[in-house]
Amino acid sequence: MAREIIHAGLANRSFIDRATTGFDEYAASVEAFTLAEGERLTGVPAAVIREAAHAYARADRAMICWTLGITEHHTAVDNVLSLINLSLLCGHVGRYGSGVNPLRGQNNVQGGGDMGAIPNKLTGFQDIESDAGARARFEAAWDCTIKPRYGWHLTQMFDAMERGELRTLYVIGENPAQSEANVHHARKLLDGLDFLVVQDILLTKTAALADVVLPSAASWCETEGTVTNSERRVQRVRKALDPPGEARDDLWILAELARRLGRDWGQPTAAQVWDEVRALSPMHRGMRYDRLDALGGIQWPCPDEEHPGSLRLHERLWADPVEGPLAPFSVVEHRPPYEALDASYPIRLTTGRRLESYNTGVQTNLYRSPLHRGESLDLSPEDAERLLVEEGEIVRVSSRRGAVEAPVRVDRSLRPGLAFMTLHFPDQVDSNVLTVDVTDPKSGTAEFKAAAIRVEKIAPAEGAAKATTTEPAWTSS
Repeated sequence: MAREIIHAGLANRSFIDRATTGFDEYAASVEAFTLAEGERLTGVPAAVIREAAHAYARADRAMICWTLGITEHHTAVDNVLSLINLSLLCGHVGRYGSGVNPLRGQNNVQGGGDMGAIPNKLTGFQDIESDAGARARFEAAWDCTIKPRYGWHLTQMFDAMERGELRTLYVIGENPAQSEANVHHARKLLDGLDFLVVQDILLTKTAALADVVLPSAASWCETEGTVTNSERRVQRVRKALDPPGEARDDLWILAELARRLGRDWGQPTAAQVWDEVRALSPMHRGMRYDRLDALGGIQWPCPDEEHPGSLRLHERLWADPVEGPLAPFSVVEHRPPYEALDASYPIRLTTGRRLESYNTGVQTNLYRSPLHRGESLDLSPEDAERLLVEEGEIVRVSSRRGAVEAPVRVDRSLRPGLAFMTLHFPDQVDSNVLTVDVTDPKSGTAEFKAAAIRVEKIAPAEGAAKATTTEPAWTSS
């Protein structure tokens, strides 16, 4: 699309010249990607690619939205950079109705990153290694020394477990024993830890492996606090119910744990914690609790208490002159999926979600729903016919890491050679046995969207059994 836009003279050169850097290098990098080459790589007809390119470039307003189908690849960051390049090429950024928008899979993914739940940033995306001033502010507030060194993200933690460098793990609100790619391998590493603590609202499969389980409250209705959505809007959460049994607010658990380890934080309220966030994070400084209530939420950055919040993050690129740094084009190279298809594994499996279900099903599978239909292997009509399998028939699905048995569902929206499964029903079909744990070197995201599989009919005697998961020997990638 980018090459076609450039060659058709549809690039927004006035925006490019005044607000971006690196365009010439970027233009040279896409020169080989003709419409014919795009069709060869993607299977999308050249005429359709051209039509999409012209429609996007000519639009008065245009937005690119993406989900995990872009990021759950070993080229995750490059995929996102490619979309950013496209938006810069046409000037579709920083204006009403235009932009790039990663749609989050959960309600507070953005808030987790904002609060520093990523290994290279402090609260407010302040860099741990390069921002000495930010480190000094946090050290003074917390009475500690912060090493100017990045931590491990999730994939690096599992790598460290395998090397024997990570022997103790504290898991809050995560279920890696069912959500990780190549899940048999992940479970073996979790089971081999010296000490595992899990803090969650339900007894997940990861909690079942734990030495200590800390039952926490449901943050959406049993605690006070904030969440941040993907438009950067910070909103209040208000307690409606007391947590059941011995469940406790996450904040209480962490403060009590700190006290028993010799750091008495007292009994901080959610409002007090938020005031600390505002004091240490410049982009949250103007977001008093009462302003969050009065305005129905505020979008960061909000640098002072008179600021209304930033409706559009990159509007500065349209100021004259541009405010802050110019937006860089990024040169990225095309790299195919890590696992090539071959005669033994000829079908591409992508995994994802269904509307009514939630991740590993720990919460949603407790409830009856007319939309629940259990796990299946979704195949195109052409593949089902070629494999001589019918709707509802139990088949064996194998990858280079393991095999499962699952009922077939014929889906006319799938193209030949592409299959689909979810991770919502691991007690029925443990689909993450199949997924490949090769990761993007920049983000650590596993390639859930592009495993190579084969599908085999099961002999009648075998097929009469309930769909189960088989566990072969695994190998690390």
